[in-house]
Amino acid sequence: MTQGYLFDTSVWIDFFKGFQSDGTRLLAYHLENDLPVYYCPVILQEVLQGIKNDPAFEEVKEAFTVLQALNDNPYMAAAGAAELYRNMRKKGVTIRKSNDCLIAWYAKNNQLEVVHRDRDFDLMK
Repeated sequence: MTQGYLFDTSVWIDFFKGFQSDGTRLLAYHLENDLPVYYCPVILQEVLQGIKNDPAFEEVKEAFTVLQALNDNPYMAAAGAAELYRNMRKKGVTIRKSNDCLIAWYAKNNQLEVVHRDRDFDLMK
């Protein structure tokens, strides 16, 4: 049973660029209505590393501090993501970015649904 949403980096990028999609509208709804918005370390890293402007970097980094950080053991997350990646390879599917396996592991471990615009998540589902 899903307990909430983990918004993938692809949704955050679209959100910051002002693109309208089901994912960005759901994210905006959660932010505007003070509903839980979950993130994991890799999402924070991917979002922040794409910001070129120093003041915007600091503003976004600060904004994430009020969201729901997932604090799972990083070693368990790494092993779980590796296992997910390997299982997909055994099925003949290669996930393009191993970070997506980490995000998927965090979502599964915390009973969250990944909101995304990335075909690899559809393959892992």
